[in-house]
Amino acid sequence: MNLDHPQVKYGKTGVLIINLGTPDSTSWLDIRKYLKEFLSDRRVIEINPILWQIILNVFILNLRPSKTAKAYKEIWMKKENMSPLLYYTQKQAEKVRNLISNENLIIDFAMRYGNPSIKNKIKKLHEEGCENLVILPLYPQYAAATTATVCDEVYRTLMNMRWQPSLQIIPHYESHPLYIDALVNSINKKINEINWRPDLILASYHGIPKKYFDKGDPYHCYCHKTTRLINEKFNDIEIKTTFQSRFGPQEWLQPYTDKTLEKLPVEGKKNVLAICPGFSSDCVETLEEILIQGKESFMESGGENFEMIPCLNDNDDHIKLINNLILKSI
Repeated sequence: MNLDHPQVKYGKTGVLIINLGTPDSTSWLDIRKYLKEFLSDRRVIEINPILWQIILNVFILNLRPSKTAKAYKEIWMKKENMSPLLYYTQKQAEKVRNLISNENLIIDFAMRYGNPSIKNKIKKLHEEGCENLVILPLYPQYAAATTATVCDEVYRTLMNMRWQPSLQIIPHYESHPLYIDALVNSINKKINEINWRPDLILASYHGIPKKYFDKGDPYHCYCHKTTRLINEKFNDIEIKTTFQSRFGPQEWLQPYTDKTLEKLPVEGKKNVLAICPGFSSDCVETLEEILIQGKESFMESGGENFEMIPCLNDNDDHIKLINNLILKSI
C-alpha cells in the first residue's frame, strides 16, 4: 500500500442549481464588472465580436452602470445585503437540501455571471467526492442565451478537469405539471388577496432578439406553450403573452411588455395582473422593470389597478418542483 497517496473522496452526486447572476453590490464598479461578464457572452450578444467589444468597452460600460445601479438600489435587500435573485436562489438550494435526506447527494447553487461562479462550485463539488453531476438551470423555457450558456460554462470547466464526473443536464421544464400548477396556484393566491377583478393577466417573459428566433431558437414557442397551459386553468380571464427587457436598436420578440402596458387602458383593460413565468426568482427585471416602472407606465396611461404576482421564489410549490426535477435525474 502506498501510504503517500492522497485521500480521495468519492461516491457522491452533486446537484448544482444555477441562475443568471447578480452583481456583488450596487456600487458602480461591481455593476460594471457584472455587466462586462454578462454582455461579453457571445450567446447573449450575437454580433461581430470585435465591433461589439469596441461598443461595449467604449460606450456601454462607461454609460450603463449608473442606470443599472439605480435600478438595483430600488430592489436591493439591505438587511441581507444581497439582491433578491441571490437570496432566493440560495434559499431554494437550502430548502431542497433539507427536503432530500441523502448523505451521498450534495445540493448547491451557482450563478452563470458573478458569484458564486459555476467554475468554483464544480471544483468544490469535485473536492467533496462528487463523481456524478446534475445541472439544473433555473430557466423553465430553454433559450440559447440562458440554458445553453450555462452548459457552455459547465463544459469549459470540465475541459480543465483531469477526473471528470458524469454529467446530467436538465434542459427545460416549461410544461412540467408541477411547474404549471405552481404558477396557477400563485395566480389564484393573488386573485384571492385583491379586492378587484382582473380584466387581463399579462404573462411577461424576458425577450430575445427576433433574429435568434429566426435562426431556430425554440424559446418563443416554449413561452407560448407555458401561457397556453396556464390559460387552460382560467376560462374567464384573458391571459396575454408579452416580452420584456429588450436592449439595443434591433427588433426583439413581440408584443413588447412596456408598449402593451401603455395600450391596455385605452383598450378598456384597466385592471391588470402581471406574472413573469420565465423568472424563477424575483430580480431587477421583475421588481424594478415590471412592479415599479411597468406599473407606473400603466397607471399614467389610465389604468386603475395593477398588481404583480411574485415569482415562485422559495415557496413550497416551487421547492416541490425543483425536488422532483432533481430526483428524476439521479
